[in-house]
Amino acid sequence: MQVLNTKNEVINLIDKFKKEQKTIGFVPTMGALHEGHLSLVEEAKKNCDVTVVSIFVNPTQFNDPEDLKRYPRTLENDVELLHSLDCDIVFAPSVQEIYPEPDTRKFNFGYLESVMEGAKRPGHFNGVGQVVSRLFDIVRPDKAFFGMKDFQQIAIIKEMVRQLHYDIEIVPCPIVREESGLARSSRNTLLDEEHRKNAAHIYATLKKAHYLVPETGVEQLKQWITDEINDNPFLEVEYVEIVDSETLKVVKDWNEPGKKVICVAVYAGKIRLIDNIVL
Repeated sequence: MQVLNTKNEVINLIDKFKKEQKTIGFVPTMGALHEGHLSLVEEAKKNCDVTVVSIFVNPTQFNDPEDLKRYPRTLENDVELLHSLDCDIVFAPSVQEIYPEPDTRKFNFGYLESVMEGAKRPGHFNGVGQVVSRLFDIVRPDKAFFGMKDFQQIAIIKEMVRQLHYDIEIVPCPIVREESGLARSSRNTLLDEEHRKNAAHIYATLKKAHYLVPETGVEQLKQWITDEINDNPFLEVEYVEIVDSETLKVVKDWNEPGKKVICVAVYAGKIRLIDNIVL
């Protein structure tokens, strides 16, 4: 496994692999790796000849400076974990390496960025577009692997790929959960014991909601989920939304065509957690 810190090193190595007709699988991460990330690496290894993982905490996608400061950074441990999985390349650049000058590009993701995370975190998805496009330009993968916990992000990245005419397949991978049902996230390490235990109530509520779908109206179900989660004194709902799995259009009626997803953002103390369940 090679750990590289500069764009040029990665570009030169990828050139060599491409000349050998090898397929490149890419897993972009912000580090603090957990089993969810590792499942993406394993998926990339199964599907591609060469697996590249980037570790970069991207400042342009944080709309809260405190959140950026708090975000866990565990590079040494991350590299060890990736070594144990026999990953081929780890790209761990500095901010200066990715942004030698400020990135002033503005993406227009239309409706996709107007709901849920886009509405609550202004500028977040523009930052995602900036960093992922830069990483795609360096790594030039055939396939890129993303976890479905960040359901809206996958829709945004697919749209960015379409807009920028990248020949890259975006591969969504299932959410990996802790034994309690809590969706694995780097932010979970910031939870104290009490909040972590109670955060399991988020997924437990989504599972119950799944069974209420046929007999409960869309708005009533959203309200029920909100009340059920807020009944736990350690949790506070930021939003509950039920959307079309492709377009992210807000669902008004169960009879609308297409698969539907319940998406939530919940605060456990100061730590913001997101989760979803596909209906």
